[in-house]
Amino acid sequence: MKRYQKANEGIHAPEEVKENAARPSQKHSYARWMGAVAAVLVVALIGGIALWPGRTGGPAVLSGDNPGSPVGRNAEPPETYGGGSHKALALSEAVYQLPEIEVPPMPTWSDFHSENEDEEAWQQAEDAWMEAVAAWRQIAYTAQYKLEANETIGGFITASTAQFLAGAGEDNRVYSPLNLYMALAMLAETAGGDSRQQILNALGADSIEALREDAAAVWQNYYQDGDMGISVMANSLWLRDDMSYSQDTLDTLAANYYASSFAGEMGSAEYDRALQDWVNEQTRGVLTEQADGLSFDPATVLGLVSTLYFKAAWSDPFNPDNNTRGVFHSPGRNVETEYLHHGEWFDTRYYWGEHFSAIGLGFQADKYTMWLILPDEGYTVDELITSGEAMEFLMWDKYGVYDRETDEYVGAWPNQEFLRVNLSLPKFDVSSELELADGLKALGITDVFDGTVSNFAPLGAGTDDPLYVSQAQHAARVTIDEEGCTAASYVDLMLCGAAPPPDEIVDFTLDRPFLFAITGNSNLPLFLGVVNQPNG
Repeated sequence: MKRYQKANEGIHAPEEVKENAARPSQKHSYARWMGAVAAVLVVALIGGIALWPGRTGGPAVLSGDNPGSPVGRNAEPPETYGGGSHKALALSEAVYQLPEIEVPPMPTWSDFHSENEDEEAWQQAEDAWMEAVAAWRQIAYTAQYKLEANETIGGFITASTAQFLAGAGEDNRVYSPLNLYMALAMLAETAGGDSRQQILNALGADSIEALREDAAAVWQNYYQDGDMGISVMANSLWLRDDMSYSQDTLDTLAANYYASSFAGEMGSAEYDRALQDWVNEQTRGVLTEQADGLSFDPATVLGLVSTLYFKAAWSDPFNPDNNTRGVFHSPGRNVETEYLHHGEWFDTRYYWGEHFSAIGLGFQADKYTMWLILPDEGYTVDELITSGEAMEFLMWDKYGVYDRETDEYVGAWPNQEFLRVNLSLPKFDVSSELELADGLKALGITDVFDGTVSNFAPLGAGTDDPLYVSQAQHAARVTIDEEGCTAASYVDLMLCGAAPPPDEIVDFTLDRPFLFAITGNSNLPLFLGVVNQPNG
């Protein structure tokens, strides 16, 4: 695949899910969303599993225990993706493995109290809605427990964050460790031998079976698509239409990674357009301009594309009347930017470590938090990341873990107090693009990039010639405003200690480079970012 960047909207899965996720304007119509530009999206593209230079592949069929129909450019597709001239043959559709619990729309007062009041019907609708929400929360908590029991994912996030987020220099940088985790997990399914083992080692998985369980738990734990917030991961494989692939592998990817598989003519404008449409659909139009740059090289055998879309409104929105203009001390120069303000919050949790202070901003999607981490004067964001200090804080359970035997919460982050906090936060729209190959090699994933040693036997591609990963890229964007925000991060588990803040009232002014992160109940970060230039 050629230079990849970013994209925009939806979820590719069963029809009823696609109807809900790909058309947020129909499902999320509450007034509180109208002003929110709090959309974040990350697209990680592990792409271009291509033929080693000088090799060519021959026509073949879709393979498996029972070989399917020819998958050629003149084949009659059972299903297609995209419209008009940009169509791709759908080989395998993603299937959600969440229990089928239908959550009815949240009842509103006006639905039952217009001309003919119906108090009993209102109560029944409200009870049904609360029961359905409780059932979904139980699903999320079950997945969360699985994640908390597996600290190996944290090792990958910590190591990869230091590899990909540090070293931004004077630029902004945004990274989604969970987005990359899902893409690499899919790559592991297509690889074999040492190629697979290197990926398993980097992701902290004992086996491919364990990785499947972990990936499913990640997806389920972070899946949310309702009026209180959206967090959706989507995955896909893009195959050649003149080559065979293992149907078993495609089905495994659909069942365990919620991945859909498509086939088309590599290098054709139609197939490029189908890819761009899919990415735009998954990311809901946030990165349309960047998605237009997505394309396949004619030599590409497989493209793996993983997207992550997040949107939520603040639980306590900022009042635009309090906005001010002020100076942000960017590296090398000062810039003027717009600041959001919350004045003298009462009983706000204020956190600190040896070289930083931090606060958390809650979302209406209450299992998510945006963390704002400000290095102490004389200490840099890079130092916080590479030392593991920031990661330790982010991964730590801030409020402690419930102990059933003692009926108490234990192990809370030790350095925290309830204080009055005057928050000044620059309004920002930050994005970045990362080339991942060198960083992945530094993490021990090397063989897949070298056609002389790579092993992609499980893919079942219809060629005896060696395959290799020709490109590995990642792009992300995070925007915040008065109504809402999106961000990402991940950290390892470590301890910090320092003296408490001296005053009962703290001015938390983010007027110099800082780190932000969005985490869920499991403390695994969806996004991490470094803001050096708030104006983009």
